[in-house]
Amino acid sequence: MNIFNLFSHFLEGTVVHRAECRPVVSDSYMKLKRLQVESVKPQRLVQQLDRAVATVFRPVANHDFNLEYEKKKKSDGKMVRADRQLVLDLLFSAFEKHQYYSFKDLVDITKQPVTYLKEIMREIGVCNRKGAHKSTWELKPEYRHYQPSEEEEQKSPNSI
Repeated sequence: MNIFNLFSHFLEGTVVHRAECRPVVSDSYMKLKRLQVESVKPQRLVQQLDRAVATVFRPVANHDFNLEYEKKKKSDGKMVRADRQLVLDLLFSAFEKHQYYSFKDLVDITKQPVTYLKEIMREIGVCNRKGAHKSTWELKPEYRHYQPSEEEEQKSPNSI
């Protein structure tokens, strides 16, 4: 049964006098009211418990995911400086895939200490301070193996 089927007649006009209307109590009206009452359920229910709840959550000093992280960190060991040429090879192979890298990504790729990697990157790369690639590193022009973009070609003085 649809509510719209029950009230298919409407009244139009302006109110001149106050009127009170009472519905005709019929089976269809009572079904409608029962559906309204049943559809409105309380959001919270009160339940009486027979016994106390036994599941008590105790604080844990160190969670499982923290223990896994510590194990992983210990297994990886401390970052040790690799041979400079090996680090350069890793960096150049990474920059062949993409032009821009965040410093965090470069640390993950090379697995080198931050200070050592920053020292190498200052020699072969440039950190972008603004623009679309803010806070990312790219190779200096003399180390690039890819073609410069059209914007860079227009900026260079020896373009035709």
